[in-house]
Amino acid sequence: MTLTKDKIVELIRSKTQFSSQEAKNLVETILESIKSKLENGEEVKISGFGKWVVREKRSRPGRNPHTGQRIEISARRVVTFHPSEKLREAVNNADLDDSKLVMAGTHEEEYNE
Repeated sequence: MTLTKDKIVELIRSKTQFSSQEAKNLVETILESIKSKLENGEEVKISGFGKWVVREKRSRPGRNPHTGQRIEISARRVVTFHPSEKLREAVNNADLDDSKLVMAGTHEEEYNE
């Protein structure tokens, strides 16, 4: 299940006394603040969660995968996310339902035998 902006708004509304509009405004303000900082090339860090960093990529030669023609891939900026150690640990230590785990390359019936 994907966590969408609407679902975040609903979670905030259900866990606080905010109205739906107040929760939506809060989420929009936070996301707009993050976007604005990244547009300015600034790093965004949320303690215990992670940080977003803007990286400059130089132009480089490439190929059109359909024609094989050489092309120049233009310089650009990309955003990367680096999870905090706490987030990494939380994801890796999450309780997994063993009944849903299937070893790669096997069928579920073979795994459960």
